[in-house]
Amino acid sequence: MARLIPLLAIAFGVYFWLKARKNTASPDTPSVSDRRRSRKSDPARAAAELGFVPADAIDTAHAAAPDPHDEEVRATVRAGNWQAGADFLAGAGRDWQERYRRAGVLQDEAAADDTWLLAWRTAQPKDAGAALVHAGALISVAADIRGAKQAKYTTQEQFAGFHRMMTQARVACHEAQELAGDDPCPYIAEISCALGLGYGHDDFRALWAEIEKRDAHHLAAHTSALQYWCRKWRGSHELAERFAREAAAKGSPGRLLSFLPLYAAFEQETAEQDVDPDAYYKSPELIAAVDACLIDVAAAAEANPGDPRIVRVRHMLAWLLYWQDRYEEAVEQFRAVDGHIDSAPWTYSGDPEKRYLQARDFSAAQVLAASGN
Repeated sequence: MARLIPLLAIAFGVYFWLKARKNTASPDTPSVSDRRRSRKSDPARAAAELGFVPADAIDTAHAAAPDPHDEEVRATVRAGNWQAGADFLAGAGRDWQERYRRAGVLQDEAAADDTWLLAWRTAQPKDAGAALVHAGALISVAADIRGAKQAKYTTQEQFAGFHRMMTQARVACHEAQELAGDDPCPYIAEISCALGLGYGHDDFRALWAEIEKRDAHHLAAHTSALQYWCRKWRGSHELAERFAREAAAKGSPGRLLSFLPLYAAFEQETAEQDVDPDAYYKSPELIAAVDACLIDVAAAAEANPGDPRIVRVRHMLAWLLYWQDRYEEAVEQFRAVDGHIDSAPWTYSGDPEKRYLQARDFSAAQVLAASGN
């Protein structure tokens, strides 16, 4: 299979919807507006004084530092040891959030070279884990064929190849679902098919019902479904906001579903050319949503400081706190994620590194200025 984005985006996010980048945006995103500049401060110096990672050391390929165990498993399966991949996936047990994440690690490797996966499927043709990884790998290959560019820059051959591969991926998802029992992961994987193949609302709601009855609080499932309900895919701003509000309402501290209203707001601001983010993000509703998400993140971090889901939420929090002029709180989030920026909101810019550094360094400069330094 061809090598395959990111998110997520996705995946978190997601993920081509999970991995593609919004490359059409100008590098001069709203965060570089003249009104956000400070002529009396040196943001880069401020960032250095606060101990942030230098600009030339920013990692644009990961949302967080790579997990050594993940990297070891990648290398092992790449060498042909499918059993290591099977054990890695099985090790997640019934933690569906972690199982989905681990499947993503394996599917990326299988998309690059599926020799070891074919050996696994031959040895264990009814293995639910192998079927899940196979479905995910086909989705990744489909995304690679289509590419991340706008439709007008994508050839008919790419579209045709993408559609063929996504159709195969949907069949593979259904096969994995038949083997999955109460595992929601192959149903979550099918959300990508719903996006790529254009499921109607009724069909998507039926798919979502299968996911909800297996895991009603799965964060990656919700972030992927939010993409479906966005205007840029199969919904509208109103439908996306409603879905996000309902998701947040059913969550509890530590579930991280309070992330959804932030993500929906970000998607809307990104889609609307005439929105002034300096005012948009300061609405009472979004300030309250950020406050709720901060409580959620604190609870999740207390329960499990290494929870990989937290990182992508922190990236988005840093962005909204920056626009809300809550610089000390923004700096706290930047400290937690600094050095690795392959996540929304940075990846929605034509120059993710520039967007990140401007928001981070400006926030740092304001914190130093407030302290009298």
